[in-house]
Amino acid sequence: MSSAMAGTTTEVRPVAIRAAGPAVPFRPDIEGLRAIAIAAVVLYDAGLPGLGGGYLGIDVFFVISGFLITSLLLREMAATGRLALLRFYGRRARRILPASSVVLVTVTLAGYHWLGSLRGDEIASDGRWAALFASNFNFAAQGVDYLESPGAPSPLQHFWSLAVEEQFYFVWPALLALLIWLGLRHAIPVVLALAFVASLAGSAYFSPAYFSPAGRAWEVGAGCLLALVAGRLDRIPAGVSAALAGTGLAGIVVAALAFDDGTPYPGPAAVLAVVATVLVLAGRGDAILGVAPLRWLGRISYSLGLWHWPVLTIAAEAFGPLTGLTRAGLVLLSVVLAILTYALVEDPLRSVTSRPR
Repeated sequence: MSSAMAGTTTEVRPVAIRAAGPAVPFRPDIEGLRAIAIAAVVLYDAGLPGLGGGYLGIDVFFVISGFLITSLLLREMAATGRLALLRFYGRRARRILPASSVVLVTVTLAGYHWLGSLRGDEIASDGRWAALFASNFNFAAQGVDYLESPGAPSPLQHFWSLAVEEQFYFVWPALLALLIWLGLRHAIPVVLALAFVASLAGSAYFSPAYFSPAGRAWEVGAGCLLALVAGRLDRIPAGVSAALAGTGLAGIVVAALAFDDGTPYPGPAAVLAVVATVLVLAGRGDAILGVAPLRWLGRISYSLGLWHWPVLTIAAEAFGPLTGLTRAGLVLLSVVLAILTYALVEDPLRSVTSRPR
């Protein structure tokens, strides 16, 4: 699950991304790309045969997040000459916490009800880590293997990716503000490039470091680097843009089909998913990704990412091995829960926080 999963019909806003300052112009292709990413994750978690690398949807979300958050921050810097960090963090909290809190409370209560008090206590403990955006550290300390867990996985295990993103969102804007305060705005690309290289090298050397924010930072950083040159992307000829987007989409599909639970991840293998996502963002793909069904799925992607994993894991632990038909039904239930959460929690609060101030 990733906080880049949600969207809007008026401007590009990944869930949990509500920076102060001018909004990024709406890009329907990003909503569609979110849909591709969440579909890959959900179908992989549901055990769809042949989609052994669907987990790379998380990497796609990381790149999208880096691109969008940096675009928003750069626009604010250009418009105001500074970054309003308190307002930025406040908007993010209002955007993320309501939906995630609903899921955390509901899943914890469901754990006690269907899995018993002992298991409920374990889930409640995981929930406290999730509420602090530190799930990745919790599961790393437990020695959890996300791709090959021998025991019953935590219904809140998927909160690790949200934790990684929030840790990035805490550090990156603050670092930008510090560079501005020091009069080193010109050094931003150099600092970002050095951090990207260090993280990528660390990810390759220590692979696999699935829950590590340091090992994942380069994925978010790839999107950040692209945002630095976003103003030049419109100059790319239409034919070249289409080729970039098509090549990127093909790369995501190939990786999702070729990778499996035995692929060392997120080491060098993740480069394919990240580069493919960068190509899609650079080339855009409105003709394919901007269609209404994909945009709709992209808009509810955050809530769907929150709900699908606990629905599947609690059902499997409570009732035993699930048939393919049952898993399909649980995915549909997750979609319904996502629609309700989006309509009753996400969308109303987005309207409140997006009003002019």
